[in-house]
Amino acid sequence: MKQLRDYQQDIANQAVKILTDKKIVYLNCMVRVGKTLMALETAKLYGANKVLFITKIKAFSSIQGDYNDFGYTFDLTIINKESIHKIESNDFDLIICDEAHGLFAAYPKPSGFAKIYKGRFSKVPMVLMSGTMNPESYSQIYHQFWVSNYSPFKQYIKFYKWANDYVNVKLKNLGYAKVNDYSDAKYDKIYPIIKPYIITFTQERAGFTTKVIEHIIPVEMQPVTYNVINRLKRDLVVTASDGRVILADTSVKLQQKIHQLGSGTIKFEDGTAKIIDYSKANVIKEKFSEYKIGIFYKYKEELTMLKEVFGDKLTTELDEFNQTDKWIAYQYLSGREGINLSKADYLVMFSIDFSATTYFQARARMATKDREKNEIFWLLSKNTLDAKIYKAVMNKRSYTNDLFKKEIEITIPKRNARK
Repeated sequence: MKQLRDYQQDIANQAVKILTDKKIVYLNCMVRVGKTLMALETAKLYGANKVLFITKIKAFSSIQGDYNDFGYTFDLTIINKESIHKIESNDFDLIICDEAHGLFAAYPKPSGFAKIYKGRFSKVPMVLMSGTMNPESYSQIYHQFWVSNYSPFKQYIKFYKWANDYVNVKLKNLGYAKVNDYSDAKYDKIYPIIKPYIITFTQERAGFTTKVIEHIIPVEMQPVTYNVINRLKRDLVVTASDGRVILADTSVKLQQKIHQLGSGTIKFEDGTAKIIDYSKANVIKEKFSEYKIGIFYKYKEELTMLKEVFGDKLTTELDEFNQTDKWIAYQYLSGREGINLSKADYLVMFSIDFSATTYFQARARMATKDREKNEIFWLLSKNTLDAKIYKAVMNKRSYTNDLFKKEIEITIPKRNARK
């Protein structure tokens, strides 16, 4: 039977003390240090007989593997948030919420899942876990504790009441209206209150000496890609030869369409999609054919392209990737959290996501304690949005539509106001 590392055991010992006292403990620990094992060990030490573990589907097998390998005997149920309706009983002794920021951090209003969870499990002790507790704003902290009856902010029934004391509320001009901006939370006031609930741990303290080395591969796309992008910028609409339409009548849609075209695919107004440029896939074939790689992509049609080009060499299943010489492809939203791709020689980012959170979590997927370096290759198409997005996210800024509008000189006609 496998044994925990000393620091994992120490953190579990600390966690069970906090959990016993406060009914909530937050493992705010960096990726790859073993948060899952810390949480499972905490459940054991807490004396839980029945545990619910909420995570991403892609992480199910690794969590079950840890449960088996380390000899835990409590009753463990593993689900993703979309399956919460399948759980009929509420008699859990403990709930472990993996990547809690993704489950509960929406603001100023809670997500639909957070409401369901709070309605059913607010009285149950819980272990919250994340490597990025508040990736974009400290205001994301409120609802992560709000789901529990034992929240340190339980006197604030709603976010807006909490914001009166903990947020510098500002007005944000959207062009067509002004709205309250709640992103500037007062961390110096928040932290002393949540500190007793949190255990923080870094890769450096765990003994990681791994360096992340990023390489940029500029990709010259085919003329058809640039032609469509330029026509879309000029006319805001492009009609394909088969009659299907690409429409960009808002700045958000224009940003998304230009971005998707930059990696060689496009989605039409009727919901269908098409591959128009294989340049990035051909670069992967040319440069990485002799290596075992993990590929991250953003748009569904990009996976269609990768499957078409690489066929049986590619899988989307982690177990198959770990047990064979196949490559693996993950969409950012499903693969950026809770997935270990340490078997890969390199990570190849086929496209790039607008989110700074995605950037930092995806690049950490290869990290292990004994690995000397992680090398990541970004395929950035020339003269598109790719380089601008990369510059923003590597500086911990999401590439928002506001940034896009500042950088592109396009006039979007205003929609007719409703009468």
